[in-house]
Amino acid sequence: MHTRSDPDAHDEELDAAVAAVREYGDLRPEMALILGSGLGALAEAASDTTVVEGPDIPGYPASTVEGHQGRLIFGVLEGTRVVFVQGRVHLYEGYPVQKLTMPVRLLHALGAERMVVTNSAGGINRTFQPGTLMFITGHLNMTYASPGVGSGVAPRPVGVDAEATRHRPYYDATWTDRAEEVALNLGVGARRGVYAWTLGPSYETPAEVRALERLGADAVGMSTVPEVIQAQMLGMDVVGLSTITNVAAGLADGELDHDEVLKVGQRVRGDLMDLVRGIVRVAEG
Repeated sequence: MHTRSDPDAHDEELDAAVAAVREYGDLRPEMALILGSGLGALAEAASDTTVVEGPDIPGYPASTVEGHQGRLIFGVLEGTRVVFVQGRVHLYEGYPVQKLTMPVRLLHALGAERMVVTNSAGGINRTFQPGTLMFITGHLNMTYASPGVGSGVAPRPVGVDAEATRHRPYYDATWTDRAEEVALNLGVGARRGVYAWTLGPSYETPAEVRALERLGADAVGMSTVPEVIQAQMLGMDVVGLSTITNVAAGLADGELDHDEVLKVGQRVRGDLMDLVRGIVRVAEG
């Protein structure tokens, strides 16, 4: 039987988390950066940094993946007060979706009104080659999990015309347009597409990939969507960016090679870091 979560309990936990972070100083980020693996060096480019370890924050989800202890790094990047989320947790690690999106609620409570989220993904669009960067313009939630379950928040319309619905879309079109211009100026080839979120931790089967292709997915992965849903519920502007590290199962000859996936990620890392910095820079036009 499904039971409604207690909003007051959630508020108390969030208040305690905010108070714990405030003990480190007046940390008021304008933008949250939830970056996929391999982009840790970007945090090193920020100035005036303050590190807050996840275990010091009440209710903060700890990654169950070895070597991925969660922490927040506050600083200034491209003249903007930012916070990096290191040690992303996934639904396949066993957390309820509300727990794994707690960092988004925390960072919004601290002041962040914008979010950049990146990931590595398998390419479903047959014109995407490994190394392609894809701006996310929409998603398919194939887990059917949402941080809104049990929140007491009624369903709200979401559309391309944000003014008509009076609600922001999941991915901010104007900011994404500016980000695409940044990519062009950097000489970085970037595409647009739809990201499908699956549970994992196993890769999708060829049959599942064929089904996702017919549903309109251009890429598939195991993250990002819950954070974006939470951000949209809070009214945050979001830009999403996927690195296509491999062709999804069944769309190419041979088996998936994890070492090759890592090599692709390393090859595009420099362009990706430059692009993310540019995305931060053009957030307000």
